[in-house]
Amino acid sequence: SRIRLPARQGGLLLPLLLSLLSVGRGDTFTINCSGFDQYGVDPAAFQAVFDRKAFRPVINYSIPTQVNISFTMSAIVEVDAQLQLMTSFLWLNVIWYNPFIRWNPEECGGIRKISIAAEYLWLPDIFIEEFMDVDQTATGLMAYVNSEGLIKYDKPMKVVSICNLDIFYFPFDEQNCTLTFSSFIYTVENVVLGMEKKVQEISNTSQNLIRSKGEWVLLGIHQRMMKMTVGTNQYDQIIFYVAIKRRPRLYVINLLVPSGFLVAIDALSFYLPAESENRAPFKMTLLLGYNVFLLMMNDLLPATGTPLISVYFALCLSLMVVSLLETIFITYLLHLATTQPPPMPQWLHSLLLYWASPRKCYPSVSQKGNKGLGPTPNHLPGVKEPVELVGKVAGPREAELIGSPESRVQEEQEAQRQPLVDLWVQFSHMMDTLLFRLYLLFMATSVVTVIILWNT
Repeated sequence: SRIRLPARQGGLLLPLLLSLLSVGRGDTFTINCSGFDQYGVDPAAFQAVFDRKAFRPVINYSIPTQVNISFTMSAIVEVDAQLQLMTSFLWLNVIWYNPFIRWNPEECGGIRKISIAAEYLWLPDIFIEEFMDVDQTATGLMAYVNSEGLIKYDKPMKVVSICNLDIFYFPFDEQNCTLTFSSFIYTVENVVLGMEKKVQEISNTSQNLIRSKGEWVLLGIHQRMMKMTVGTNQYDQIIFYVAIKRRPRLYVINLLVPSGFLVAIDALSFYLPAESENRAPFKMTLLLGYNVFLLMMNDLLPATGTPLISVYFALCLSLMVVSLLETIFITYLLHLATTQPPPMPQWLHSLLLYWASPRKCYPSVSQKGNKGLGPTPNHLPGVKEPVELVGKVAGPREAELIGSPESRVQEEQEAQRQPLVDLWVQFSHMMDTLLFRLYLLFMATSVVTVIILWNT
């Protein structure tokens, strides 16, 4: 509730004001210029104004005080995604009218503007609703007063304000933080807020004078006027929307590029021969290196939420795991083909022949095995070819073994088994090619999807 002075006390203040202020025409007051000289201004001329600094400076209390505000954002120091805070530096400009401070410049030595310590004047209680720290504004600031009673009060502020951050598009994210200026005590019947400058001018000045060249860039500032209702009271508000954008270069170089290189190397490892014993260890080494990379780069990622880049890293890790599983599967097929190849179904045999060479007709061969089935590769892992013995001079013991019935039966079994081995080896290579193409298709689709989401 508002404290009202008794009529008797209010009447005692009037002689005091009239003793130092001479009444002008109508509802204006003019300061006596006897306190103005070439050496400065006599403080006694403003003593009546200083004595009533606790009261809103109006002649008619039914008329609200118009307070115009603007600011210049000089730096964006930090944006904390975990605490949802933005730290910035502002130069706040507040302008209002005091009808008790007026003088005639022609009668007062041509003085049109003076500076007065802000502690001696009534100051509007303008605050920022999103403010989350103690106001550390320096004391002993000055205010400029002109001969018409217009007061201009500027103060620097370090503003730690709460900001609802959306980190889904990190590191290509744009944030929209709000700075809501309002009066803490005075309702719309007492204080009305207005703009001292156009919001476009505030935005352009801030973009030109901003000193911070760090992680964040100021895109623009927008403004909206509204009234906040608390119970039966209404308060004037001016909401400024500060649009900022993150500079993604650091994260692109340190996160996206190394991750892309590792995935590309993993894709190129499919060109290693499937029979080689180095493909699986190579992929395991890449997978281990990628996990170490994620652990080292974890400090650069936001601590809260699930940004799209985390989905991208999980996708890359999944692709590398699938690649390793594909290599294990192909290695198992090759091992099975060269040791104990099972009978191949007729439909799989036909499909394999069609896939391998659709323009060539291979004779249909039963699973018992005929010598004319499929091409025979030059080198097959785990298979000892009889041609290895060509050119060697057989000893008496070896000749006896070769000419024995058991050796001839073994050679016939090996000759019957060889085409089936060739078919399974060919099927393994076909599956390796097919899975590699599916891997590339899925990887390209996933990367393009992530890029599209980042651009939107």
